[in-house]
Formats: sequence, C-alpha cells, structure tokens
Amino acid sequence: MKPKVFLEFVEFQSLVASVLPFTLGLLYVWYNYHAFNLLHSVLFFIVIELMHMAVNANDNTQDFVHAKDEKTFKQLTNVVGHYHISLRLAITVIVSLSASAAIIGFGLLKLTWGSSSWIFLGMGIIGFLVGYFYAGGPLPISNTPFGELFSGVTMGYVIMLAAVYVNLAPAQQLSWSLAGNVLLASGLAVFAIGNLMLANNLCDYGEDKLNERRTIVVLLGQRVMLWAWNIGYALGYVCMVAAVLVGTLPKLTLLALLIVPVVIKNNRQFGAVMVKSKSFVLAVKNCILITISFALAMGIGIIFHL
Repeated sequence: MKPKVFLEFVEFQSLVASVLPFTLGLLYVWYNYHAFNLLHSVLFFIVIELMHMAVNANDNTQDFVHAKDEKTFKQLTNVVGHYHISLRLAITVIVSLSASAAIIGFGLLKLTWGSSSWIFLGMGIIGFLVGYFYAGGPLPISNTPFGELFSGVTMGYVIMLAAVYVNLAPAQQLSWSLAGNVLLASGLAVFAIGNLMLANNLCDYGEDKLNERRTIVVLLGQRVMLWAWNIGYALGYVCMVAAVLVGTLPKLTLLALLIVPVVIKNNRQFGAVMVKSKSFVLAVKNCILITISFALAMGIGIIFHL
C-alpha cells in the first residue's frame, strides 16, 4: 500500500480530532494539579493515534463491505473501492494498528497501576469496542441515532479524562469528583466533535437514506438536526463558562469566546448549502477553531495565572 493511499485509508487529516482533546487534558491536569509525566503522555498519545487510525480504517472497510450503492459509493466514493484495496490487506492494516495500540496500552497500564486502574482499563476496552462497533457488527453505531453521542463523548471526554489520569497516576487515582469536573471542562470539545459527526450525517442525508442507514438525521430530518447542530455549539460554550465559574478552567479561557462570530458565520453558510464537497469543510473548520482557541486560551490563562 502506497503512503498516499495509506494516509487516505486511515484518514490521517482527521487525527486532529483526537490530538486536541489530548492537549486539553494536558493543560487541564497542569492547571489543576501541576502534574506532567512525559513518558506516560507520549505513550498515551501513540495509543490514541494508532486507535484513531484503526477506527478510521475499519470504518472505511465496513462501509465498503455493507454499502448497497455498488456504482457510485463503492467504486468512486469509498477509499477501499477507489484504490482497489483488497479486504485482506485492509484487515491486516486494521489488526496491526489495533494490536500495536493494545500492546503499548497494556504497558502504560502497568506503569500507572493503582486502585482505579481497572477503570482506566475499562475505558480502554470501551474505546476499542466503540471503535470497532462504530462501523462493524450487525448494527454499526454509525448507522444508528447514537453515532454523534458515542464519538463526541469517547473522543471529547474520555480522551481528555484519560490524559489527565495518566499524568496523575499512580500517585493519584480517579475519583467521581475528578471525572465530573473533567466532564464539565470537556463539554466544548464533546459538542464540537459530536457536531463534526453530525455535520457529516447532515451532508450524507440522501446517501444514508439510499444505503438504509438509520442515523439521527434520517430519523428526525435535516431541518430538526440542523437546529440541534447549532444548539450543540451553544451548549458547549455554556459548559466552558460554567467550568471557569467553578474554577477548574482559568478565567482567561473565556478568550475562546472571541471566535464565536466566526462559528456563527460558518454555521449560516453550512445551513444554506449542506453539500459535503462544498460545506463539510465548514464543520471541520469549526471543530479545529473551537478546540484550538480553547487550548490557546487555557494556555494563556495558565501562563498568566488567570
């Protein structure tokens, strides 16, 4: 498999969606606990990127196998069919990436072992299961109304929480209080990532109906879910402001609100033309702008102790 084909197969450009929650986790744990473990952080970063690539590759493979649109989707749209990637090679890549992530993950588990390590192990197992069943199995999550929820929570919250944990463990273990505070602080990332997946389904509405996918957009319609898409961004910012008020995020994190007008502008353009080739990039820009501005504002707050 040529490098160009591999990068497209694993959707390399989408890895930013897991890099940013990881970065937010590092900033959060430093602000609240002044903790940072370089080895643990590097190992965890490798694990999440390997898993992200494996999930993307599995999604593309499963979509190819189960697609009912033989001509357009299988031969032109899907990367497996377009580049004539054999199923054997596709599965080999997926298994190799997943196995590598598992091996490194168990090594990290050993380094961070403590009273709540079973929870960390459970998070890893859930991540693997969600990753596979997102597009695999008899009823893929991506074909149900819960795709956005699973992707947003898994990538926006679980990655951030795990990044916090690996920098605290084994000296400090997980608690309900810690998990709850991180959940509130991660709200903006959760909604931004979930909305990226929702935007994908909004653009794929016609194609998903043709392939008999039961996404939430197919069930409730584009108009309702476009409204929900806009509300999602607002709720994310509400979570961020609430986290600042309770003191788990620096006050200067509120600087992230400065890009709200850009988000609103992108939302209006997206709502006017929901065509993937033309407008999906607006949702990608939103996700990147929101999470990067969030991280930068947190970083500024940490530097100036505000």
